[in-house]
Amino acid sequence: MKKLILLLSVLVTATLGAKGQASDYSTVELGLKGGANMTKIGGESFNDAYRLNYSLGAFLQLNFSKSVGIQPELNFSQVSATTSSNFNALYGDFGPAITNNPHLNYMSIPVLLNLGGRVFKIQVGPQYSILMNSGQSLWTNGKQAFTNGDFGLDGGIWLDLPFHLNAFARYIIGLNNINDVDNQDSWKSQQIQIGVGLRL
Repeated sequence: MKKLILLLSVLVTATLGAKGQASDYSTVELGLKGGANMTKIGGESFNDAYRLNYSLGAFLQLNFSKSVGIQPELNFSQVSATTSSNFNALYGDFGPAITNNPHLNYMSIPVLLNLGGRVFKIQVGPQYSILMNSGQSLWTNGKQAFTNGDFGLDGGIWLDLPFHLNAFARYIIGLNNINDVDNQDSWKSQQIQIGVGLRL
């Protein structure tokens, strides 16, 4: 929690400092965003279908010119998945069949490169996600099954709309194996996010 407060303080300080130095080609914008987060976890242990979740967060746009900028964000995202019939064959040590499919809560920090004009932007960049509920029991024996962090790559589009509104769509692919049980099956997250934002 202390690290989260420190990160928010740094973002606010950077915003205020950059606003004081902004020129006609360099703008700074702070806003809130939220929307649908369709997620799945790849691997033989899970069904190959997306599940509907949500994502809420804040963004900071630092525009260095009319066509180039960066956009760091701080997002709370839910990721869920449905186990497949292969799960018990691969992980029989979990005992009885799973009744509750995993719901994972992440604090995600993407840092995106914005390319485009004032209205339409293409976004791409890395993202690191911290698992927030790693101490909770995901299965009946309470065994922790997922790693505490997930490194991914984001790509998508961003639209600046009238009335301080934004719309966005992006695809996020996990690059590392989040299976913390063994090496029998590689689990990698995938997300499709669609939502709206409000510039403050």
